[in-house]
Amino acid sequence: MYIQFDQLLLFMAAGVLLNFTPGPDMIYVATRSASQGKKAGVLSALGIGTGTMFHIIAAALGLSTILMYSATAFEIIKWLGAGYLVYLGIKSIIDRNKEIDSLQPRNLSLSKVYFQGCLTNILNPKVALFFLAFLPQFTSPESGSLSLQIIILGMVFNTTGTIINSIVAFIADKISGLINRSSRIKKIQSWFTGTVFIGLGISLALSEEN
Repeated sequence: MYIQFDQLLLFMAAGVLLNFTPGPDMIYVATRSASQGKKAGVLSALGIGTGTMFHIIAAALGLSTILMYSATAFEIIKWLGAGYLVYLGIKSIIDRNKEIDSLQPRNLSLSKVYFQGCLTNILNPKVALFFLAFLPQFTSPESGSLSLQIIILGMVFNTTGTIINSIVAFIADKISGLINRSSRIKKIQSWFTGTVFIGLGISLALSEEN
């Protein structure tokens, strides 16, 4: 089994351009990093990468086809994802005063930050449909197993995406570090983080299937 070199180069070019395009995942990582530090941002990026692998494998196995042809399944996953993002946003706003007693960054549960990044990606049905539509365009029956080709291409796309999101996390943390971390600023950051997450949830909820 092999993937034609020219097809791979074309895929990588298209993938990098898509990964550099700001989207919900990049906004999520940047917001996490700006409000909770680069470690939280990078872990969110890794969590999103793990969630992406779930969608890649689902596309390879044909499970994503269920979302394409079942409006009910699509709506259930979409509303679960939207609800989870809104929950994270409301929780960030409600918990803002817990950080004000100390100007030191609060202790983060690294596993929780990672899990949240993973879950927000898994519960976005748009990602599943994207891979189902995008990856097969660069496969060829003559090159062997289509499922294996989809997994390989997906891993390449996911690797570049995770790297780019991690870089975004460092940049967002740097920008945030230039701001005076007073109690007032921390309250504003918590409001901003919560508002962004709620906005992402509403955007997902209102999005159409196609």
